[in-house]
Amino acid sequence: MADQAEALREIMKARSGPEKPGARIIAVASGKGGVGKTNISTNLALGYARLGKRVVLMDADLGLANVNVVLGVIPKYNLYHLIRKQKSLTDILMDTSYGIQIVAGASGFAKIANLTEDERESFVEELSALSAADVIIIDTSAGVSNNVLAFVAAADEAIIVTTPEPTAITDAYGIIKIIATEIDNLSLGLKLIVNRVGSVTEGKQVAQRVINIASQFLNLKVDYLGYVYEDAAVHQSVLRQKPFMVTDPKSRASICIQHIVGRMEKIDVREGSGIGQFLRRLFSRSN
Repeated sequence: MADQAEALREIMKARSGPEKPGARIIAVASGKGGVGKTNISTNLALGYARLGKRVVLMDADLGLANVNVVLGVIPKYNLYHLIRKQKSLTDILMDTSYGIQIVAGASGFAKIANLTEDERESFVEELSALSAADVIIIDTSAGVSNNVLAFVAAADEAIIVTTPEPTAITDAYGIIKIIATEIDNLSLGLKLIVNRVGSVTEGKQVAQRVINIASQFLNLKVDYLGYVYEDAAVHQSVLRQKPFMVTDPKSRASICIQHIVGRMEKIDVREGSGIGQFLRRLFSRSN
C-alpha cells in the first residue's frame, strides 16, 4: 500500500497542473447525524456564491447522499459513475439555479481506501478539474468513518457542526478528539458552528464548553465561527426542498449564515492549497 500511495502522489503531482492561487477547500463534519450538517453546508455554499465566488458543493457521503434533496434537484449521475469510469466529471458536475455547482454523492462502495489503483488514478485525473473553483465545500457523512477523516485531513479547514443537545455536544468533542489523535501533523483550521440555538448566549456557552475541553484535554485550538438560530424558516425550507437562504433570505437563520461566511472571509486561515494538494493529502490519508 505504501508503494501504491507514493506512486499515486507522483501521478497527482504530474497531472494536477498549474492551480489558481487561493482555492479554498472546506470540509464540514459532525459527530452525529441530525444536527443539520448538510443544511449548513448547502447554505454556506450559497453564502459564498453571493460574494461572487465560484463554488462547488461536493456531497462526500458515500452511503446516504442528501445535498441533492436539500436543493430539490435530481442528479442524473454521481460520484459512483465517476469512480467506476462510467462518466466524466463534466458529466456529473451539475449546475444549479442557485449559482453553485454540485457533485452528487455516491452509494455502492464502502470507502475510498477500497478503490483499485486504476480507479484512484481516474478519480484524481477527474477531480483535478475542480481547481477552477474558488471554494469547494465538502459535506462529509455523519460520524467518524475513515472517509470523514480522509476528507478532513485533506481539506484546508474543517467545520464541526453541533447543537445544544448534550448528546450532540458529546459527539462533537468525540469527533474533535479523533481528528486530533488520528490525523498526524494536524495543521488545518478546526472550527465550530452551533446550530439550532435559542439565543446568542446559548450558542456561546455550548461553543465555550467544547473549546475549553478541547484545549484542556487535547491541547487543541478550536475557533468558534458562530451560531445558527432555531428557525421555523429552516423547517419550511426542508419541506419545500429549497435552501433557507433562498426561501427566506431575511430569516434569522439566513442572516446567521451570512455572518458566518463574512467571518470566515475575514479571519486568518491557512492559504488555500488547491485541489491538487487536497487530493495528495486525501489519498495519503486513505492508505
